[in-house]
Amino acid sequence: MPNDRVVRSYFSKKETGVVVKRLFLILSLTLLAREAHAAPEIHKFSAAELKKKLTTIQYNVTQEDGTEYPYKNEYWDNHKDGIYVDIVSGQPLFSSLDKYDSGTGWPSFTRPLKNANLVEKTDRSLLGTRTEVRSKFANSHLGHVFDDGPKPTGLRYCMNSAAMRFIPKSDLVKEGYGEYAALFDQPKK
Repeated sequence: MPNDRVVRSYFSKKETGVVVKRLFLILSLTLLAREAHAAPEIHKFSAAELKKKLTTIQYNVTQEDGTEYPYKNEYWDNHKDGIYVDIVSGQPLFSSLDKYDSGTGWPSFTRPLKNANLVEKTDRSLLGTRTEVRSKFANSHLGHVFDDGPKPTGLRYCMNSAAMRFIPKSDLVKEGYGEYAALFDQPKK
């Protein structure tokens, strides 16, 4: 017959296992619910709808993998606080806090707001190989990422202004991006 200490130890371990399993289940369900909530309802536009919605350069860049001219685009020299979103879907892409002057004439960033909002693909369309950056939900061509950026990431996300829309800090809540407003309340580095 097992003694009382052995019996208590057995049931204690068994109860701990049940509690851990329940906590894991609750955590898993919570994360799934957050992920489902975070994935926006994205309307898939037809080519005809996109041609009506976008300018010629926006359509060329986002749908035909085009590139706009350096220094002759809307955001290369924008120094206002805010975020940049996909021109097609409105998906949040980059923050002005991570924007820097790369000397290329295109808006450049050290990192995206959320890695999960971007898709990277190998691009062999020119001499050599590059890494293309596309938006996850609308599959818009945004630009390219290179490993010659500044610290802390060493990355340069070289984007086309025509693929993005800038939301100023003052309009984040009004435009439905209030969750990003707190980024600009912190002291600048």
